[in-house]
Amino acid sequence: MITIGQLARYAGVTIKAVRVYHERGLLTEPARDSSGYRRYRAEDAIDLVKIRTLARAGVPLARVKELLTANSDEFAAAIAEIDRTLAERAEEICRTREQIAELSSGDRLFVSTEVAEYLDRLRQLGMSDRAVRMERDIWILMRSVAPEQASAWATDKLDAIDDPRFQAIYLDYDAAFDWSPDDPRLVDLADRTRRWLTGRRTGSGRTTPTLDRKLIRLVNESVGITSPAWERLAQIAQKATIG
Repeated sequence: MITIGQLARYAGVTIKAVRVYHERGLLTEPARDSSGYRRYRAEDAIDLVKIRTLARAGVPLARVKELLTANSDEFAAAIAEIDRTLAERAEEICRTREQIAELSSGDRLFVSTEVAEYLDRLRQLGMSDRAVRMERDIWILMRSVAPEQASAWATDKLDAIDDPRFQAIYLDYDAAFDWSPDDPRLVDLADRTRRWLTGRRTGSGRTTPTLDRKLIRLVNESVGITSPAWERLAQIAQKATIG
């Protein structure tokens, strides 16, 4: 007869593990003797080694008791099923690790490669973190709601960002966030934007992709980043369009 400490050492587990197996009903817990100690037999050590072996092989504790009493065919079938489950879990873990690795690439986890490149270009130009974050959120939403339109628009934006005039407009638009809504530069900025867009639509045979108006409204309402100056810019642009 052996103590719980000796049993744990013989089987290569901790005393805590033995108690867990008792709680799970995997290993019979003997009654205390006259000295108040629980005494174990050699058979208990053998059973404990079996339990430890199955548990370390990845068998869920909920299935261990079943396997301990299974015949050869039942054991083989159960192990095959457990192996399939473990393989599926392994694939899921691999996918999760790939996603975690992609987190180090920042925006690339949430947006397409083209959009990530575009956001990198904005940072290189000196756009504010607020502006880049707003752009990213817009693209995330567009990619989810209208992936085909988002893809065409991203390609167009990557081409446009190479134009120094477009770069200047974007930088001024970013800076205008903090301007007064009465700042006279807003009218000039709106006019420059209109002239650039008109020239881009008519020049070099390019056609700027058209976004669905409902999508534009959804994006604007969802992002929710604005300022009095930006609202004034939108009003000026709308009047110019109507005019």
